[in-house]
Amino acid sequence: MCRIAALCAVLLLACNAHSSNPIDTSGTPPPGPPTPNGHDWVQFGADQAHSGASTAPTGITAANVATMKLQQVSIDGTVDASVIYLHDVQIGGAAHDAFFVTTSYGKTIAIDAASGSVLWTFTPVGYSGWAGSSRITNSTPVADPSRDFIYAASPDGHIQKLAVGDGHAVWSIAITSLPQREKIASPLSYSRGRVIAVTGGYVGDAPSYQGKVAVLDASSGQLLHVWNSLCSDRLGLIDPNSCAQSGSAIWGRAGAIVDSTTGNILVATGNGRWDGATNWGDAMLVLDPDATRLVANYTPQNTDILEQNDTDLGSTSPALLDATHVAQAGKDGQIRVIDLQSSSGATPHRGGETQTVRTPGGSAVFTALAVYRHAGQVLLIAADGGGTAAWRYGNGSLTAAWSNANAGTSPVVADGLLYVYNPGGTLRVYEPDTGNPVTQLTCGGGHWNSPIVADGRIALPEGSANSHNTSGVLDIWRLP
Repeated sequence: MCRIAALCAVLLLACNAHSSNPIDTSGTPPPGPPTPNGHDWVQFGADQAHSGASTAPTGITAANVATMKLQQVSIDGTVDASVIYLHDVQIGGAAHDAFFVTTSYGKTIAIDAASGSVLWTFTPVGYSGWAGSSRITNSTPVADPSRDFIYAASPDGHIQKLAVGDGHAVWSIAITSLPQREKIASPLSYSRGRVIAVTGGYVGDAPSYQGKVAVLDASSGQLLHVWNSLCSDRLGLIDPNSCAQSGSAIWGRAGAIVDSTTGNILVATGNGRWDGATNWGDAMLVLDPDATRLVANYTPQNTDILEQNDTDLGSTSPALLDATHVAQAGKDGQIRVIDLQSSSGATPHRGGETQTVRTPGGSAVFTALAVYRHAGQVLLIAADGGGTAAWRYGNGSLTAAWSNANAGTSPVVADGLLYVYNPGGTLRVYEPDTGNPVTQLTCGGGHWNSPIVADGRIALPEGSANSHNTSGVLDIWRLP
């Protein structure tokens, strides 16, 4: 599953002090009032589909983005993931705009967006037993619609509901019986009163583990349903060692995405056996909202070769293009357009994609695909270790729009600007429709980290979970 992914750790570089954007050297900025009528960023990719695109106004434009000042906030852990944001929430008896992050060892931290000060830290029980080890998470929290709670993951295989006001745990529930093998690598999702989490394996693919989709009741924490991508005839939480097959990790950067119209859950799996019956390795899968049955499924014609060559289809998550089509990238350097109608049902569907295009750099994709809808058009944006590119989508097909040779992690579009983080230490800003560069902001190095943009601020974590550090940095850019 992750053998090639381990090589990404070499991208971790130190921060370049010769920044093209101003760095705030005056110490901690003074606390500011919360943003009235602000706009939250409640989960990875901004919405249930984890599209990576938000049209909410940010106050950041092509004319002022280069003037933003950088504050580098030291935090108690490395965040090899993304950030969420809630405006004007009560924390510690006062109103704050706040960022929330989960570190690689499972600490979840609330950070004041105006000053960079840490407001609270949740430390999971047992933290000292795995801190500094290879047991990590790359998960991003998700906010409850009430804005009073967030949900976060930890390397002990637990999901916890945390109070926004002080960080205390309301409940904590395990979604795996073998957290030493089953990793929560992807962001959490929220839909229809449920929290959705997925599992995979660790670098090296040591058995036994299975890719799982877990659905929890957000109110009580009850584990409602678990769908196993191997031994899928067995619903519920199973002992990984009790299934004859191992692998089929669900580990894409966008995790499980949700079609907000139907509530269906879409995932993609990594290397593992595929038989189209009870084993669904290297497949794109659509589950019903309860994660109890297959609504649609697809695997490439060469699925056996993908497994043999460690070229996971599920190195990315599916991206919803329209009601009946998804884009699916993978380690083999291909982006496939899949018709959900022709692949519907539990009957196995092997091959039959409507179109295949090469990834931006022609290399493996470990990032989320962004889908930007604007002025009646749909733009698919992808980045990999060799470039960034966009395609216009319509009527089931992609048409190349632009490309460049700049590497990047998961792209984000916010209020008409495209942000792509090169983990070598640069955050590039583009015009999304043309790919024309707007500016670049220099920062520290990273791995799978990606930015969010809200209420006149950009937040981007630095660092790699594979370095096994128990400290890290959150970059916050603000308009002067």
